[in-house]
Parts: sequence; structure tokens; C-alpha cells
Amino acid sequence: MTVKISIELDESHREFAEKMVKDGVYPSISSVVQAGIEQMMLNDEVPADALAGMADEIRRRMELPKDQWIPLEGDRMFEEVRALIRQKKAEKQNGV
Repeated sequence: MTVKISIELDESHREFAEKMVKDGVYPSISSVVQAGIEQMMLNDEVPADALAGMADEIRRRMELPKDQWIPLEGDRMFEEVRALIRQKKAEKQNGV
């Protein structure tokens, strides 16, 4: 038995669902939503609060102006990140 309900989607979710329907992957947006719920039921878990919090923080940081981003070069990215971590640890130890 199906039950008709009304939901709200943010723009990116709506666009994704419409693309899935347009591409013929699903017959309707309802089917897209149902497939997502089915997947969560198969996983039998809701994302942990820590994971949801991390996602929120990533979204918040993505909205920062570009001049506040830390530039990282692809080939040297991990080396640069390690250097930033060492710098932060040193600052913390020195009480900065």
C-alpha cells in the first residue's frame, strides 16, 4: 500500500532526482526517494551525529569566501597539510 505525502527537497536534491528520472534510471521522483529510503533501511543505520556534524562543518567551510581558503597544491597537498598540522601543534605547545 502506498501513502501520498508531501516533502520538501533542497534545490540540488530536486535537480538530482529530476536528472535520475530524465535519464530513465527511475520512473518518478517518488521512486528516487523510495530508493534512497530503501538503501538506508538496508544499511540499517542512521548516520552518526559525529558524521552529520562533520558534513555540516564541511558545508560551512565551503561557503567561506575563497580568500579564506588554504591553498593546497595537488602534488604537495599531503606534505602541506602535515606542515600545517605541525605548525598548529607547535603554536598550541607555545601557548599561541
